[in-house]
Amino acid sequence: MYVGTQVSLYPLGQQDLAPAIQDIWDALAEAGLEQQPGPMSTLVWGEDEAVLKALRQGFRRAAERGPAVVVITMTNACPLPEQDQE
Repeated sequence: MYVGTQVSLYPLGQQDLAPAIQDIWDALAEAGLEQQPGPMSTLVWGEDEAVLKALRQGFRRAAERGPAVVVITMTNACPLPEQDQE
């Protein structure tokens, strides 16, 4: 099933937040998933199994750096990005 997902990662008590957030982005990129990073969350589109697998890998990497919280919202009902609607 093709899904749209919004993910936010919150590294807790870490001096530098960027490496843990980059872990999520890297895992999504390595999976070949389309993503749109934003200031507070990242949007990602793809097959549900691929998205969930990449998010699991990214969260594990981020959690190795220290405590973290991830919030994921997933839908099969929202419109796809414009370039995919053609």
